Amino acid sequence: MPQSEAAVTKRGRRVAAKSGRRRVESRYTVGLPPVLAHRVERYAETIDASMSKALASLVRLGLDGQENRKREFFKKLRQNLAQEDPQNEDQLVEEFRALILGH
Repeated sequence: MPQSEAAVTKRGRRVAAKSGRRRVESRYTVGLPPVLAHRVERYAETIDASMSKALASLVRLGLDGQENRKREFFKKLRQNLAQEDPQNEDQLVEEFRALILGH
């Protein structure tokens, strides 16, 4: 009997069997405010996915965005440390604050 691509363990977690590596998918329960839940539902419909997959996608996008902001922050920091212009200090502080906080 051929092995399936993923086997289910006793605890209901899926384990990847095809690649030889054991990858365990964790399950979490989250509570969302109704307005946010409705937005996630609309997003899930847009991408034709389940709520769980839509949430996973949104979390992944958020984490990627955070990494991009961090890279941009350090890139600008290196550029501006090389210039060291005291007149632009306030503007730089505001730019860095926006990059860090994501505003």
